[in-house]
Amino acid sequence: MKPRDRLAAAILSLLLSFGAAAAAHAADPSTEPFDLDDLRVKITAAMPYVELGQGGGKVLLMRHQDPGHVIPSPYDKTARDCPPYCIQPMQLAPGVETIGELELIDYLKRAASGEPVLVIDSRTPAWTGHGVIPGAVVIPYTRIDPATASPSAVAELLELEFGAVRVEGLWNFGHAKTLVFYCNGAWCGQSPTNIRALLDLGYPAHRLKWYRGGMQSWEQFGLTTVKASPH
Repeated sequence: MKPRDRLAAAILSLLLSFGAAAAAHAADPSTEPFDLDDLRVKITAAMPYVELGQGGGKVLLMRHQDPGHVIPSPYDKTARDCPPYCIQPMQLAPGVETIGELELIDYLKRAASGEPVLVIDSRTPAWTGHGVIPGAVVIPYTRIDPATASPSAVAELLELEFGAVRVEGLWNFGHAKTLVFYCNGAWCGQSPTNIRALLDLGYPAHRLKWYRGGMQSWEQFGLTTVKASPH
């Protein structure tokens, strides 16, 4: 076996052990071998890739290595009807931090290490079927939006998933998780709807983060996506 072929086989075995076969848009070593220690397209100069837990296994979060790779459908569109696909503001509300890709990756790493952080994909199944960000949990915005979810269902989510505690009819968010929301992009209102609904319930603004660029920006950078898992 040639050295190049041995390298390809070794890297492929490593990626499969991490569960990267679930990646929808990441470099494929079976067609184009690459060295994880010498990636052509890194996340940053100091961070070539990140290992994250996913579905009981692990996945490599990295950028697409093919220089000819382009933004896939449906995120390649620039014209969508408004409403409902209207441009969102840079800041949703006072105290709610708007973050970018590197900050989101940091929150993904913190969540994987056991910190009280939850990265939430707010999109509905029609959208999550195109892939989600590794390490995120899918909680469709309809489960939090008061227009579509019952108060009891929202309360259950707050207690069981977000770490809030209800005492004599009042919510205590002292030990609530930091929630990082995203949806399709700056033109998508699904995660903003959830953030505003939680603020109305008294959720602390400093524990709500928003990845405004969403899936469109994520795909623009050729970052790994995985198949959505039920939550």
